[in-house]
Amino acid sequence: MARHSRRTGTTRPAPRSQKRSAGLLLYRRRQGALEVFLVHPGGPFWTHRDAGAWTLPKGELLPGEEPLATAQREFQEETSFALPSRNPDDYLPLGTIRQLSGKLVHGWAAEGDCDPAALQSNLTEVEYPPRSGQKLTIPEVDRGAWFTMPQAQEKILPAQALFLTRLEETLARHN
Repeated sequence: MARHSRRTGTTRPAPRSQKRSAGLLLYRRRQGALEVFLVHPGGPFWTHRDAGAWTLPKGELLPGEEPLATAQREFQEETSFALPSRNPDDYLPLGTIRQLSGKLVHGWAAEGDCDPAALQSNLTEVEYPPRSGQKLTIPEVDRGAWFTMPQAQEKILPAQALFLTRLEETLARHN
């Protein structure tokens, strides 16, 4: 469906359907400090990036899939770890953020634990170098780690930092 601008008198195509992702932020308490589990994207583009590159395990919604189901599926695919719970009530909704790309990301948090050294990510295929037509198979994430909240604020993609704030606020209300 086209959009018509009264101001300019022009008509332009409606925006393509918005990409939506969902992710799961695992958290734990160690020696009184809140820690979160983040993953680092795999592939050559992210190899030398650290601060502002980490993310919660997340991925795109499949047609007809509920966002929480996507978050759970993607957590398992990207980490190989079991879900902390099968009960939907054990997941704290962290709302939705918009990344710089325009993608909407729905976030949830759950208390749990995992060993980052045991992470085994699924593989994906990317075009690399860009616009070369060559395909490269890479892990979606190349590593995961636990971070204190101040460390996580430095490591996480800037748009996703709001999930950290929302987690702290949600936990403060429940304690």
